[in-house]
Amino acid sequence: MEPQDLADVLRAVRSFVRDQVVPCEEEIEETDAIPERLRRTSRDMGLFGYALPEEYGGLGLSLSEEVRLVFELGYASPAFRSMFGTSNGIAGQVLVNAGTAAQKDAWLPRLASGEVVGAFALTESEAGSDPSALTTTATATATTTSSTAPSGSSPTRPRPTSSWSSPGRAAPARAASPPSS
Repeated sequence: MEPQDLADVLRAVRSFVRDQVVPCEEEIEETDAIPERLRRTSRDMGLFGYALPEEYGGLGLSLSEEVRLVFELGYASPAFRSMFGTSNGIAGQVLVNAGTAAQKDAWLPRLASGEVVGAFALTESEAGSDPSALTTTATATATTTSSTAPSGSSPTRPRPTSSWSSPGRAAPARAASPPSS
């Protein structure tokens, strides 16, 4: 991004966060929801895709540009930042770096536009909040995908100590495969 363009984006985000988001933080806390007007403005500003490539509708910021933007977002509560943080972070970057062309084409434009929001959940109680501690894996085969659980459990069933996450009230469960037409 050109330096002046970045300066304009940072100035707009700074103003939006301080003038519109921060005054709504009590409402966000009380309702446990981000007001639609803030979601709409965030979509219009490209915040749902600030770290995603331009070819998929994102802003395509470099890492140093992204850090500067996140500093501006950091003025607001984590509830606001988390609305689009996972789409730019773990969900979006897994697709950018390891997704198939079909997955990228199907999901990155939708993440960048805010049409869908990325999420991440851990389902092993022993892992806590550390995804590197997960031990269950999935292995694709010619005819099926099977789960390979750690020793002492069936390869097709989760361990008895596994916990399960249900979809949030605002988002259906989705796999990272292209949506059916």
